[in-house]
Amino acid sequence: MGYSKVEEKNIGYKGRLMLFLSMPVLFLLCGIGYGVVNQSINTTIKGLADIILSPTILITDFLEVGGLAATLINVALVGFVNIYIIHRYRLRINGLLIAAFFTVIGFSFFGKNIFNILPIYFGGYLYTKYQGISFKDIIVVIMFGTALAPIISEISFSGIFQPIIGVVVAIFIGSFIGFVIVPLSSHMLLFHDGYNLYNIGFTSGIIGTILTSVLRSFGVMVEPVFIVSKQSYQIIIIMIVILIVGLFLIGIYINNSGIIEFKKIHRYKGRLVTDFTHLVGYGVTYINMAVLGTITLVYIFLVGGTLNGPVLAGIFTVIGFGAFGKHLKNILPVTVGVIITAVILGYDLSSTTIIISVLFSTTLAPIAGTYGPIVGLIAGAMHMIVVTNVGVIHGGVNLYNNGFSGGLVAGVLVPIVDAFKKE
Repeated sequence: MGYSKVEEKNIGYKGRLMLFLSMPVLFLLCGIGYGVVNQSINTTIKGLADIILSPTILITDFLEVGGLAATLINVALVGFVNIYIIHRYRLRINGLLIAAFFTVIGFSFFGKNIFNILPIYFGGYLYTKYQGISFKDIIVVIMFGTALAPIISEISFSGIFQPIIGVVVAIFIGSFIGFVIVPLSSHMLLFHDGYNLYNIGFTSGIIGTILTSVLRSFGVMVEPVFIVSKQSYQIIIIMIVILIVGLFLIGIYINNSGIIEFKKIHRYKGRLVTDFTHLVGYGVTYINMAVLGTITLVYIFLVGGTLNGPVLAGIFTVIGFGAFGKHLKNILPVTVGVIITAVILGYDLSSTTIIISVLFSTTLAPIAGTYGPIVGLIAGAMHMIVVTNVGVIHGGVNLYNNGFSGGLVAGVLVPIVDAFKKE
């Protein structure tokens, strides 16, 4: 049950859309500005071309491939495409859409670009025409479905085929992914029963494993890579802080009692579907997103991590899902479980691999929310063990590797926990 939202100011559909639009506008201006001040226009254009023409297999950090200016412009372009679609079909800006948009923005720092996401959208559009339904009904699923965008770049530009043939084959495969991911995702949800927030990540892991296996059977080896930037850019830190502060202030503006009512969000377990915009209102939701963003940023600074592409994707995804299932009470046990396990196994907490494992492990927040902190710790420990080994299965073509791992963990752990419960 939600509570009365009579005290909320209604900023309207355009107001909420403008909040979305402000993000890619900020990235575009900063990208162009940084490019003009610190490098030539030709260098920025070349960097953007390198991003678009690179195989973007997990992990390919665009900050390392194309540089900061080109990366920010790529993020902006991907953002504008999605905002156009949202506006064109007048999608209701609820918790799920907020989570999807922030996730797409985050992964535009590594893995997703303006070329490799489009065939998946086209495939989703074909599916709606075939089924006689509105594209509006599946857009959010397709936005998440761009998790498999790297396979399009891999087939197009890794030398598997001649360039033109490769692009044609990749567009066909991308369209096929967009066509099948909607019906598959609804069935995959049954496996983990809503305890893995990144359901499309689990679905994409299954599809990616099959596609990679097909390629390998023809002698085409698709393996994960590790291309990451070792530099944190001050301008990115400033932009993240602006975003977090902006969300907090907007939350207070919409609901001037938001801080007092914030504790109400912790009543909810987070299991799919938990839309905080409906349950506690937009004001408290934006405050929750700001709180989660602050916690993730502080953690990264404490362990000495680098704000590179994959880490930024983790930050944006955690913030986005602050509107859809995640809050401090249900993410902390899982992340602590990951951290403890990483320390026991001798991993460096400041490494990009471990930081993103910590951030994305919050996909299992519903387990901690439902079964308590002890089971949440166990879920985090299991996630840490699985996620560091599961990427090789799909060859890195699934950007939501933690969603794949989370689905496996939830699908196994939840029935075991239920078996030990006394009815």
